[in-house]
Amino acid sequence: MDRKQLALLAVEALKAEYPDALCSLDYQDPLQLLISTRLAAQCTDARVNLVTPALFARFPTLEAFCEGTEEEIGELIHSCGFYKAKSKDILAACRKIRDEFGGQVPDNMEDLLSLPGVGRKTANLILGDVFHKPAVVTDTHCIRITGRLGLTRNTVPQKVEKDLWQVLPPEEANDFCHRTVLHGRAVCTARKAMCEACCMAEFCERAGVK
Repeated sequence: MDRKQLALLAVEALKAEYPDALCSLDYQDPLQLLISTRLAAQCTDARVNLVTPALFARFPTLEAFCEGTEEEIGELIHSCGFYKAKSKDILAACRKIRDEFGGQVPDNMEDLLSLPGVGRKTANLILGDVFHKPAVVTDTHCIRITGRLGLTRNTVPQKVEKDLWQVLPPEEANDFCHRTVLHGRAVCTARKAMCEACCMAEFCERAGVK
């Protein structure tokens, strides 16, 4: 079996196991998703979802964020960790969106990557979830599970992304990545691969080694 065939099996198995491939961050618009994703760096999505209601109530629009201060944003996101760097990036990104992109979150990789604090993971998430473009979001769950499956030998996010672009159907890529997050939390955890409960055990390289 080649890697493309393996990828198709994984896509279908995860689709059957997790029909609703939804982002676990709560948001109402592209800017909120952008900010939530920045907050999620080295922090759980669950914690971010506890913090953002108050943040977005205080700063309900792009203009409100642009008029805020790093200190005020930092106070509201303190429990997400690294709050000084995150508040600085959030404020700078909002002002750049206002000043250079007409107040709209960009819809292409190049412009998204020009925003402070935005890397390929965040950019791909925005492109896939907001603009419904093909996207590969290589978070820790995706990297771990695709490595165990045998879809990649890499662990560097950008290299994993490149490997997955070569084997995943573009129209399935974004949802596949969301489903790996769900599967990584429920079954194929960092601590243990629970192969006996896995919907992909029949063709997973890791399960076959056991």
